[in-house]
Amino acid sequence: MEKHEDVQLYERLRAKDQAAMEMLYDKYGKLLYSFAYKMVYNSAGAEEVVQEVMIKLWRGKGVYSAEKGRFTTWLLTITRHTAIDYLRKQKRHTEDVIHQETEHEDSQPGVEEMVEWKHRSERVKEAMRVLKEEQRLIIDMFYFKGYSQKTIAEKVNVPLGTVKGRIRLALKHLKDELYEERRDWQ
Repeated sequence: MEKHEDVQLYERLRAKDQAAMEMLYDKYGKLLYSFAYKMVYNSAGAEEVVQEVMIKLWRGKGVYSAEKGRFTTWLLTITRHTAIDYLRKQKRHTEDVIHQETEHEDSQPGVEEMVEWKHRSERVKEAMRVLKEEQRLIIDMFYFKGYSQKTIAEKVNVPLGTVKGRIRLALKHLKDELYEERRDWQ
């Protein structure tokens, strides 16, 4: 049911329905902020990333297809790419990403969303045990540290095609491993 609502909301957004944009922001703003925050490690940057994602959606950048996956996954992919662009622009993305403990601010996502997000993140990390070590390393660098595929290829000293292949194969294994949970998450 929610998937159907998301598709309708997306279609309204593509038709430049401002109310749909507000509904989309109300529904997913905190999730996108939380996701962006985990990549950029600062409130202002996460807010900028979310704003940029909303602008991209309004301008019709990228096209969502329900046959290719969940709307939420598509939104998070756009957010991830936008956060990476942000990090590159800020030149803050150094070789080692420093994880920082920060004080929570009122503008951060709600506790329930953070707990749910953390649970899913932990489950995905747990599911990564089915991966070979080289796949696990690349998935960690790509999805959790935000490195580009080219940078990963340089760091682990393998061809770019190998990195892409390992990511593709690892995602297939994770998809199989998380089959039951994915149904609950939708």
